Amino acid sequence: MSKADLHIHTTASDGRSTPRQILENADKHNLEIISITDHDTIRGYQKAAKIADEYDVRLLPGVEITSDFNGRECHLLAYCFDPNHPKIKQLIAQHYKSRLARAKWIVNELSKQGLEVDIEEVKAEANGSNIGRPHIAAVLIDKGYVASFKEAFIRYLSDQSLGTIYNQYYSHHEVIAAVKEAGGAIVVAHPGNLYSDEELNELVTAGIDGIEFIHPSHDYSRQKQVEEFADDHTLLKTGGSDFHGGDKEYQKFFGVVTINTKYVHRLLRMTDQRKAINV
Repeated sequence: MSKADLHIHTTASDGRSTPRQILENADKHNLEIISITDHDTIRGYQKAAKIADEYDVRLLPGVEITSDFNGRECHLLAYCFDPNHPKIKQLIAQHYKSRLARAKWIVNELSKQGLEVDIEEVKAEANGSNIGRPHIAAVLIDKGYVASFKEAFIRYLSDQSLGTIYNQYYSHHEVIAAVKEAGGAIVVAHPGNLYSDEELNELVTAGIDGIEFIHPSHDYSRQKQVEEFADDHTLLKTGGSDFHGGDKEYQKFFGVVTINTKYVHRLLRMTDQRKAINV
C-alpha cells in the first residue's frame, strides 16, 4: 500500500521537528505523500517546499485552521490551496493576531489563579512561531507550576479548565469560503467525539469537502463511524498521525497512522477541478 500522512506539525507552530526533519522522517518511513499542517501558519510548509526535491516524498500545501464554530473552536484542515492567494494570506495574518490575543487572555486567566506568567515569556518560548497552548504549558513547566505538559493541560489549559475560551478567529463559513476561493479542499480535523451528528451535518451544509477519519484518537469503532458518515455524505476522506514530535502524545504514530494514497488522489482530482473553475 502506498502511504500518505496528511496531518503533521513542525516548529512553525507547536511541533518539535523542523520541516527538514519531517521530510527526512517521511523518506525514512517510505511515505509517498505528506502535508505539513501547522496551526494557522504555512511557514513550515513553505520552508519544506524549498527543499522537498531533495527527498523522495511529495509535499502538498496544508494548514490546520482554527475557526469559530458557534462560539467554540473548530479545527479545519486545508489542502492543495494556492499559498500565495490573497485570501489565504489575509486569513493567516489575521489568525496570527488572533492566536496572540487568545494567549494573552489565557495568561490573564492564569494570573487570576495566582500563576505568574508573562506573555513575553510565552512569545519567547514560541520563538517566532504561532503561539499555542503548548507554549504556555512549557512556561508553566519551566516555572515549576506543573511537572509535565499533561499536568499543565489537565489543571490549567484544557477547555474544561478554561471554560469558554476567548477567540477572534474567522467563522467556519469564512474559512471554508477562503480556502475554496484559493482552490483548496477543506476537511474537518479529528472529529472523534468532538461533534454530534447534528453538528457534523451543519458543517456539511456549510460546505466542507471532507472529514478526517483516520487519526490516533479514533479507535476502530469511531473510525468506522466517521468513515460511514463520510460515505453517506459523499465527502473526501483523509487522515494522518497528527505528529508533533518531542514528548507529544502522538509522536509514536508517525509512519504508522497513515492513509492509502488513493484517498489523496481523490482530493487532488477535486482541487484540480476547483482551480480550473476558479481561473
